[in-house]
Formats: sequence, C-alpha cells, structure tokens
Amino acid sequence: MPELPEVEALTAFLRENAVGRVVTRVDLAAVQAIKTYDPPLPALAGLEVSGVARHGKFLDLDVSGLHLVLHLARAGWLHWRTGLPAAPPKPGKGPLAVRVHLEDGNGFDLTEQGTRKGLAVYVVRSPAEVPGVARLGPDALAVDRETFAALLAGRTGQLKGTLTDQTVLAGIGNAYSDEILHAARLSPFKAAGRLTDDEVLRLHEALRATLTDALERQLGQQAATMKSEKRSGLRVHARTGLPCPVCGDTVREVSFADTSLQYCPTCQTGGKPLADRRMSKLLR
Repeated sequence: MPELPEVEALTAFLRENAVGRVVTRVDLAAVQAIKTYDPPLPALAGLEVSGVARHGKFLDLDVSGLHLVLHLARAGWLHWRTGLPAAPPKPGKGPLAVRVHLEDGNGFDLTEQGTRKGLAVYVVRSPAEVPGVARLGPDALAVDRETFAALLAGRTGQLKGTLTDQTVLAGIGNAYSDEILHAARLSPFKAAGRLTDDEVLRLHEALRATLTDALERQLGQQAATMKSEKRSGLRVHARTGLPCPVCGDTVREVSFADTSLQYCPTCQTGGKPLADRRMSKLLR
C-alpha cells in the first residue's frame, strides 16, 4: 500500500509533470473505482491541472477548482505514460481503472492488481467532501512530540493499530508502522496509552526519522521506481525469516485474516515470540 512517503513523492512528481497542463479526456475502465457522480468524471475535460496536494494517503489534483481525489488502497498505483493511445480502453479488461489524458499526449493510468478492489476515485468541489479526508487526524510528519503524546494518552488499543488509524495520525500504513516500531524497539501489541515518557520520545523520534528517510529516498524517483525503492529500505516489514539488520535475530511474523505484521523479538519484545494467531494475547 502506498503510504505517506510514496504519496508525497507522487505529489511532487505530478506537480512537476502535470501542473499547467489541460485535461483532454478521462477514461473510466473500472466502474467500481469512481465513488462520486456529481460533478461527473467527464467534467474534468478542458480544465487545467492547477495544483497537487496530499491529505494523509490521499492524492489531490486541483483541476481548475474541481478536485480529482485518489486513494490507491492496498494494490493501486499511478503509472505515468508518454504517448497515451487514442482509443479508449475496454472496461473490465486488466488492472486499468482510470486513464487521464493531458494536452501534450501524456497522462497517467490508475491501476489495481488482484481481485479485492479498494482503489477509490472522487471528483468533488472540495477535498473535505471525501469522507476519508474529512476524518483524517493530524499529518504524521507534522505532529510535534507534545501533540503526539496527547494523541496516545489514555488509548487502550495496541500501538500497531493506533499508528495505522488514520483518524489518529494520517499517512502511516502497515509497512511503515512495522518499521517505526522496530526503530523504537517497541512491541506492536503494547497498549498505546501505557507508554513511559521515554517510550513516547523514542516512538516519536522513530516515526519522524523513518518517514523522513523514506521520503528523502522517494523524492526525485520516477513513479515506476518508487515501489522498489520502498522495498529496498525496509528492515523488518516483508522480511519474515531473514536476519534483523540490527541484532541478527530472525524476523518473525504475526498473521491475521487479511494482513500481517513483522517484528524482531530481540529488538522489540524482550526475545519473546508473539503468538501467531488473530486473537493474540498482548505483550505488555
């Protein structure tokens, strides 16, 4: 899933390549991707892309006052294309969901792999009309330590779930939450509201360092190379069975119904493996 660093890098990429260009046509290939009907998707044709912004993990193209808001979900991606074909795509064929044509013949495709479809496209007059944007908490990279501590105080949920709750902090997903918790040396199952002052400080510093480092590596990348760049920088996420780069212990995994997390027992849980079942007992 694209998270804050990738979406911010895509935002910068589109500012450079799409802003100032007129949208000539928008093709809808996957009807389930479009979540709004007024204004209609064709209303973007003939309007100029005047700005690009990010709201958490949402990408927002300002098209002369209308907003094309995109959420790439788990398996969605944006592919920049040069010389788009003139013929409209056939609906329901392949991973293509939406194709945006610009006046210079270039543009971009929104695609989604797999059978579970979560990619969402909105055309709205204000980003706040998108329910997911309206519910966002403060941006993960903008929150200071005092605000961060206040957000965690009193919460009974686990750290992993708290970091990925977009109403608490906007922008962090499954991969970077694993990386942040590893850097902070904290169990993903520790209760968010029971951290010591030192643990809150470590977690906040790890959050900023992890996201900042990832963003620095992503900025300037072409859209096509961002996924591989993300994978190359991960220390524990998606590295089950490999040695932890800090201590050498084996990276372990906890699997749930439709997702999983990775962690290092030595670095994060005092050497104790977490139970690999959905209703795991918490390690405090």
